[in-house]
Amino acid sequence: MADAVIRGANNASIDGVEVRARPALDADAGDLLWADAFILGTPENFGYMSGAMKYFLDRVYYPCEGKLAGLPYALFVRAGNDGTGAINSMHRILAGLAVKEVQEPVLIAGEFDDSRLADCEELGLTLAAGLEAGVF
Repeated sequence: MADAVIRGANNASIDGVEVRARPALDADAGDLLWADAFILGTPENFGYMSGAMKYFLDRVYYPCEGKLAGLPYALFVRAGNDGTGAINSMHRILAGLAVKEVQEPVLIAGEFDDSRLADCEELGLTLAAGLEAGVF
């Protein structure tokens, strides 16, 4: 899913948008402060975001608090259950950073369907195109 999102954001038709991709355990507050928008992805574990994503959000929350207001973001989730727990938990934390969700989360629940990867690619493309056009 992440590869498809990155592929969409790096689409050759988009000009002037630099994409930086980092695993949750390697990303830090500097990455968020650098960004003009961001996309977070996680598997759903036990009805919640992954431990790596929670650890990332814990590490960046206070250094970024009050510095990201209005920054556009989007989410994608690979869920074994229905995905709502992972999405809701991320929404709660991100609300405290005052960032703005600009697209509905891409959620793949249950058995993996390769055809849904197009939705992931579109997520990356749409956010990058919105940045390029100055919509976000």
